[in-house]
Amino acid sequence: MGIEKIAAVCLAAGQGKRMQSNVQKQYLLIEDKPVLYYALKAFQNSPVDEVVLVVGAGEEEYCAKEIVERYGFTKVKAVVAGGKERYHSVFCGLTALEKADYVLIHDGARPFLTLEIIERCIAGAKEYRACVAGMPVKDTIKLADDDCNIESTPERSKVWQIQTPQAFSYDLIKEAYTILIKQEEEGISTSIPVTDDAMVVEYFLNQKVHLVYGSYENIKITTPEDMLVASAFLKK
Repeated sequence: MGIEKIAAVCLAAGQGKRMQSNVQKQYLLIEDKPVLYYALKAFQNSPVDEVVLVVGAGEEEYCAKEIVERYGFTKVKAVVAGGKERYHSVFCGLTALEKADYVLIHDGARPFLTLEIIERCIAGAKEYRACVAGMPVKDTIKLADDDCNIESTPERSKVWQIQTPQAFSYDLIKEAYTILIKQEEEGISTSIPVTDDAMVVEYFLNQKVHLVYGSYENIKITTPEDMLVASAFLKK
């Protein structure tokens, strides 16, 4: 068996509507660097061999020049346009890959990706074919009904907040997304709101997904408050 190729799809096509800014969240500056820079730097300094960067339509040239070339991210082999929803963008990224054995899918709005998290995800993908980074929740979680009444209280020790990267055998995740996109094109409703990649392999391929530890600092930049937290993490 030859050397296994590890790839990453980095998503930076989000609109960031909750950020209350004219600048999309992945381009906002934390300590003089765009949010997206930090995730790409982590992949650049990791065992990942190739990165596909998925950006908003029309932003390909800007990202290639102002981020990839400017900061010397030589592992970024392609900058491609995403789609309407996150899962469309993931499929665009997977399709742009030049064949891989394993792939990590990461939200570019999570700047505090570390080498340790990447390595845990790679190891998890190799052992289980599908794994996601996450952390046990610190708070008690309540499930609510449609009238905002508490319906149930899950056991806290079994509840995790899910992060990215989410890592998979490339053939597995590509097959699952291909089924999803094909069904959508044929007008077949999936009945699931796809909010992460693990859901796709769970739903379409009945694949178990293993949990590996991410970090409580591996936050997603979503609201203005997150920028203050991110700045504090960097200064620390």
